[in-house]
Amino acid sequence: MSTPTGANPSFVLQSINSVTFEDRPIPVLTSPTDVLIKIGITGICGSDVHYWQHGRIGPFIVTSPMVLGHESSGTVVSVGDSVTTLSPGDRVALEPGIPCRSCTFCKSGYYNLCTSMRFAATPPYDGSLAKYYKLPEDFCVKLPDHVSLEEGALIEPLAVGVHVCRQAEVKPGESVVVFGAGPVGLLCAAVARAFGAGKVVVVDVNTSRLEFAAGYAATGVFNATYSSDPQENAGKIVEEFGLGLGADKAIDASGAEQSIQAGIYVLRSGGTFVQAGMGREGVKFPIVEVAVKEVCVKGSFRYKEGDYKLAVQLVAEGKVDVKKLVTGRFDFGDAEKAFEQTKEGKGIKVLIKGPE
Repeated sequence: MSTPTGANPSFVLQSINSVTFEDRPIPVLTSPTDVLIKIGITGICGSDVHYWQHGRIGPFIVTSPMVLGHESSGTVVSVGDSVTTLSPGDRVALEPGIPCRSCTFCKSGYYNLCTSMRFAATPPYDGSLAKYYKLPEDFCVKLPDHVSLEEGALIEPLAVGVHVCRQAEVKPGESVVVFGAGPVGLLCAAVARAFGAGKVVVVDVNTSRLEFAAGYAATGVFNATYSSDPQENAGKIVEEFGLGLGADKAIDASGAEQSIQAGIYVLRSGGTFVQAGMGREGVKFPIVEVAVKEVCVKGSFRYKEGDYKLAVQLVAEGKVDVKKLVTGRFDFGDAEKAFEQTKEGKGIKVLIKGPE
């Protein structure tokens, strides 16, 4: 269980709007199933930016310096004595949350709901925007030879999209409406297509994002500035894209109240709505519509057992192209510039190279 020596440069959130580079200790392999990874690429998530700008997300509050980042890939440099599936030199995608493994949720495969989850870059746990990061063997997913480290870093948000579509139970031939054309919404659309959905309509208010969606995974796009009335927008979507009595599935990846409302209205009776985007803690919700149409409403949070491996498989088989989402690449020393670009909403997905 040898550990490399030297520096472990890390990108650290000190407090709101204050980030620095620090040399942190290299993680020590304390368990025989531990794996030490040299980080190659890390993507910036909206949650990273939110912690940087606001210092908290709901009950998770930054009270001490925290390494940012959780969308990472890298190369194995050292393994514990009991590790059997990985060797130094293997390239992996990092599944950045470690559950307790013993609660009812963990034992049923829904470890994303574990109340003792230790998730990277979620207070008080450090993230992976560093030179080295440690994970248990079974939370490192080996990348096929033809899958790049850039693609590997995008497995994390893709796994979110996989989980959303599994929650929605998207089936071949179904119609799916996705609200929000950010990275997660676009990946939900791509996964829905990979699952066999016949029609995938992406809804947003940003024209450039809609143009991207049209060339990426959507069979149709709709600009929600058409009307300020969510019910009117939903009716227009059904009419314009020939959804008959309504869409089979609706996914909100925006967190915007009007999108949530429109997502309920756009569904056929018996349809399924999945809430993936985070927004205000409370919104006005059309409960009568939910009741009379017997809409199935579900939440979606991170990813469960099997989602990461399926995400890697979708990329490896060419069913989802994550490379098209990359619109910015930065060296580790320019990490703050990468965060600035993400905050300004420029492009789709920004990546940061690991320290040399």
